[in-house]
Amino acid sequence: MSLTESIKRLTGYKAWANEIIFSAVKSLPQSEVTKERETRYKNIIHTLNHVYVIDCIFKAHLENKSHPYTARNTETYPSVEELWQSVKIIDQWYVDYAHSISEKKLLEIISFQFVDGGKGAMSRYEMILHVVNHATYHRGFVSDMMYQVPAAPTANDLTVYLRDVIYS
Repeated sequence: MSLTESIKRLTGYKAWANEIIFSAVKSLPQSEVTKERETRYKNIIHTLNHVYVIDCIFKAHLENKSHPYTARNTETYPSVEELWQSVKIIDQWYVDYAHSISEKKLLEIISFQFVDGGKGAMSRYEMILHVVNHATYHRGFVSDMMYQVPAAPTANDLTVYLRDVIYS
């Protein structure tokens, strides 16, 4: 499988998995979505917001543009529905980007500044791979917080996506 085909598949997976997790989160009582828990971003919605912020930061890097973020999350967070609408837009941007970029362009190295001030350099492929992996990592935290409700989230693993969407 080529890099371009791999990126298309991975961005499709990310959008699919986000739809599953947001559907599950939207079914929870609001008090559980915002309940403070023993985790880095303190609650479900702020964890999902962090993923969105990072997606936006790397979108800006891919476009060679600046972004407004000075941290890896915002101090406040939107409602679940507002965040979901924003996530759908950025997920579609990544899917469209993956379908429009050449393999040569995917290998291009882009230099950037991390929000903490450190210098970074990654290929476009590595940036996209990062946002996919990063979202998966934090959906795992959200799933763990959902089990604490208790609520059982629907499986959103890559293997399930491949089984149910790609190879079905």
